[in-house]
Formats: sequence, C-alpha cells, structure tokens
Amino acid sequence: MASGPRLVSRPTVRKAIAALRAEGLIEVIHGKGSYVRAVPAPAVTIERTITRSGKAFRTGHHEWQQSEAPTVYRTTTTATTGPLLGLAEGEALFAVDRLLTDPHTETRALHRVLIPFAMAASEAEQLAEARDTEPEQIYAILTAAGHKLTWDEIVSARMPLPDERATLQVPDATPIIHATRVTLGTDQRPLILEELRAGADRAQLAYRITTDNPRALQAV
Repeated sequence: MASGPRLVSRPTVRKAIAALRAEGLIEVIHGKGSYVRAVPAPAVTIERTITRSGKAFRTGHHEWQQSEAPTVYRTTTTATTGPLLGLAEGEALFAVDRLLTDPHTETRALHRVLIPFAMAASEAEQLAEARDTEPEQIYAILTAAGHKLTWDEIVSARMPLPDERATLQVPDATPIIHATRVTLGTDQRPLILEELRAGADRAQLAYRITTDNPRALQAV
C-alpha cells in the first residue's frame, strides 16, 4: 500500500534552511521567503598587471571611483604583515584605506596601503608629506628615488569579517578574494604592502604573464 506524503516539523525545516543558507545555496529575503541562489559569473574582472609609460604607472583599478575620502592612520605590523615587509611584529606603519567602486557594475573593493615609517622618511620624503598618494604615484616616486621595482603577489580566499561583509555588501556564506601585493625595491627589499579585498561573487582577478625581462617593470 502506497504511503501518503510525510509532514516535516517546522524546527526540521528551519534547520534545513539554515544549513543550505550556511552553504550559500539559498538566499533568504525577509518578508518574501527563501530562494535558490543562482551562480552568476563574476561581475567585473580586475586586471592586476602593472604597466608603465614613461614615468607614469597604471594598475587595473585606476578607473575605479573612491566612494569616500581615504582614511589615513598609524598602525603597526602584525604576525602576517611584518614578514611580508621584512619587519618584526609591532613596527610602525602608515596605513591608507580606500573604498573603491566600479562605475559600471557598482562592485565594491577595499584597498589598503601599508607604508613603513622608516621607508617613508628615508626613501621617499614625498610619501611622508602626502601619505594618501595613489599607488601608481607611489611607484613613480619610488622609481624617481632610484629604485628598480618588482612586485610579489599572493591571492587567497576566505570568509569575510563582519565589517568587511557590510562594507563590501557581500551576501551570506560568500567568501572574499584577498590579494596581497608587496612592492620590492633595489636588492629585492620590501618597500610597501598593498591589500585588495572584494567579494568573490562579484569580482575576479586577471594577470598578464610574461617571461622574466630584467629591463622591464612588470608584475610577477
């Protein structure tokens, strides 16, 4: 004898919805219900290659708009940022935080520049006087100071912190892309550290890969 449909208790349904939401498979819209989330293609591609024309540099997010004025503050190296800059933990830094928005898709990204106090004072006095200088201008200043620049970059994915989720407007259970770029000067000495964070559902990173050329400045 065929059995009829079985009823599922509300607590069981709530647990199932919570589990699917945690995995990013459904989206709960308050007042409307729960919907299966589509898997859209990333809305914007961020070119991470650095190019140079004469004395001017250009990065892949040069056309992005700043949603608010840069935040400049003092901080110190951590167990993560210290080794990347060749410094011990607790060394003094200038930090510049920017909230960027792609004008075509309204995709948001957080960009941070960390500048060691010692480098700002001894290597490029202009950075100490104008710490909110754009990264492209920082590259030009360092080159004018006699540095032959190269770059190392590490890309990872992780779940966002609460403030990152709110600022980047990332949906629940969605990771962010975290790109860490170190600008290296003469003798491969770390000079500055940049961090770029964006929602993995809205952005993807692209790189131009070339063979090593000692006469060219390029992202590696």
